[in-house]
Amino acid sequence: MTVTAILPVTDETASLRKTVEILLAENPQEITEILIVACQRTTPAALAVAEDLGRQHAGLIQVRFQQRPFLGGAIRDAFEWASGSHVLMMASDLETDPATVKELIAKAKDGYDIVTATRWKGEGGFRGYNPFKRFLNGVFQTIFRVFYGTTLSDLTYGFRIFKKQWVKTIAWEELRHAFLLETMLKPLRLGARVIEIPSAWRARTEGGSHNPFWENFVYFRIAFKTRFRNRRRLLKANA
Repeated sequence: MTVTAILPVTDETASLRKTVEILLAENPQEITEILIVACQRTTPAALAVAEDLGRQHAGLIQVRFQQRPFLGGAIRDAFEWASGSHVLMMASDLETDPATVKELIAKAKDGYDIVTATRWKGEGGFRGYNPFKRFLNGVFQTIFRVFYGTTLSDLTYGFRIFKKQWVKTIAWEELRHAFLLETMLKPLRLGARVIEIPSAWRARTEGGSHNPFWENFVYFRIAFKTRFRNRRRLLKANA
């Protein structure tokens, strides 16, 4: 197994450095590539940390600027650049716990197509999450779960590891945060073997949120489109 980890960065500094340190300390054999994806809004301080990490780990960490806009665009670009047998999608602000990655990798070694983290089971949960947003998140999860006939509890959490073919062959559409839902729904429609493991979400301690509240309702667009589209149209033309 070789894992490409994708870390979009905007204003994360200490949290980015800590995320990378934990990833490399706990997964030295599996993680063979880290793509730190910057954008025009990436602060000079965050970019300086990213470039310093790139110098410290030359040949392992690349700092690249996204071509497509927004969070989904950054991850879609990184999907195309990734060279590992598996691709890890997570945040660089410690809202996704880097200590969980070793568990994601261990389950991926059992042959699952996707191993995804869940905040809604076991020792997961939310730390510092707005109560109203948490309520709405639970409502959204229930709607999507019933609509897709799945037992998965956290379809919108962008913390998961994929076998490379799933990110390389699917025709992705979304550019904003709704892309995180798309990365689960399209593989489900295509028959991916998926398992969840609990992981706690903790509010970031530096920088600000880059997911406007209204954007959560955009998730329904990709959910309906994907549910009724012919499966062959979910794949790239040359897949």
